[in-house]
Amino acid sequence: MKANDVVKSAFGNTLRSKLRTFLTVIAIFIGAFTLAVTTGLAAGINQTVDRIFEGFGDDESIYVVPQMDASEQDGPPEYDPEAGADTDAGFGTGMLSASDIETIEKIDHVLSVETEIAAQVEYIETPDGGQYVSNLDFALNDTLAEVIAGELPDRGAMEMTIPEDWMEAFGADSPEEIVGETVVIGAPNAVGQISEVEAEVTGVTQGTLADVGFAPIPSVELTHEIFEINGEGYEGQNPESYIMAAVEVEDLEANEEAVKDALAEEGLWGLTVEDQIAMFQQIIDTIAWVLAGFALIALLAASFGIVNTLLMSVQERTREIGLMKALGMSSGKVFGLFSMEAVVIGIMGSVFGIGLGLAAGFLADMALTAEDGPLGGFAELSLFAFNPLAVGGIFLLIVAIAFLAGSLPARRAAKKDPIEALRYE
Repeated sequence: MKANDVVKSAFGNTLRSKLRTFLTVIAIFIGAFTLAVTTGLAAGINQTVDRIFEGFGDDESIYVVPQMDASEQDGPPEYDPEAGADTDAGFGTGMLSASDIETIEKIDHVLSVETEIAAQVEYIETPDGGQYVSNLDFALNDTLAEVIAGELPDRGAMEMTIPEDWMEAFGADSPEEIVGETVVIGAPNAVGQISEVEAEVTGVTQGTLADVGFAPIPSVELTHEIFEINGEGYEGQNPESYIMAAVEVEDLEANEEAVKDALAEEGLWGLTVEDQIAMFQQIIDTIAWVLAGFALIALLAASFGIVNTLLMSVQERTREIGLMKALGMSSGKVFGLFSMEAVVIGIMGSVFGIGLGLAAGFLADMALTAEDGPLGGFAELSLFAFNPLAVGGIFLLIVAIAFLAGSLPARRAAKKDPIEALRYE
């Protein structure tokens, strides 16, 4: 029997008991469908993260926050009068103190340090006199922003970006109309009095997966100006404290690890933009692996279905096996015939499962990320993508599982004595 005859015979034999084969294929279908959806989700979101963050951030910067290992902290930390606002209050990281900034500036290969502070605003006034309540995003988050019109603010100028959904407040029909406008920011001092500062709108942003771009992003200079207003009227010494710092490093590629190690020795944590992207991707991949685990359980159950289906087939076709061997078919070819039947079942389940999984993924992606969809406000969001290597791997994995599951019944069929098989009733 030639190879193509074996394949044709295998396809025909799997359809002898249609219901039994169908139920086995359904189990494989469920596993293949789930794996196709989970790998597509992981690929889509990871591609979105790469696309959004590609080229963002200062290539020569490390972003620094205080280091805090919650696993080693038993109860609240003790107050240290020397640290002041630097002490963590239970939020995972505390604040950088003025002494921390001085320490960072003295580290080898550090060229400059920009600090992030919390600035409070009362309102933002548009050119037509409308006043709107809004929080400000962190100035150093500009590296993660998605600009759809204009550009990011110059950190050393009185500039800011505006979210896309503010267009109606500006009476604009397109994001480009907002660029170049001047807004007035009302900032309260320590006793509640409002002072105003002006800032130029240099760009319009759209929300990203990093939760950046949904609020106005001020420049570093504007943030410091507002912070100075916030501190006016404060009696006593207002301790210097910072949320994080952007550290410009000389030849980051060569000195990144040395600077990070030096920061760690000082109890500080340094992250590049690439590190932040990797954190997103690690979370996404972990979730995908968990979901894939459920799919593998379904495939394991399906493998037992294949074993059962083929064992019953061997039992029912005992006389047929005896006749084939009596006519000269070798044990190896009998083994190959029944193994091919298992592979055919695996191919049918995987093709339908992967195909419908991809179709469902792309349809859901289009519905959810459409402009008027639930996730239409996220910049360039893609929930699902085709990963040919992953799809090919899923197909080969299922075929391999099917082959291994079919090897036991195939071996039993190959070992049958032709005379005994012909006598079987």
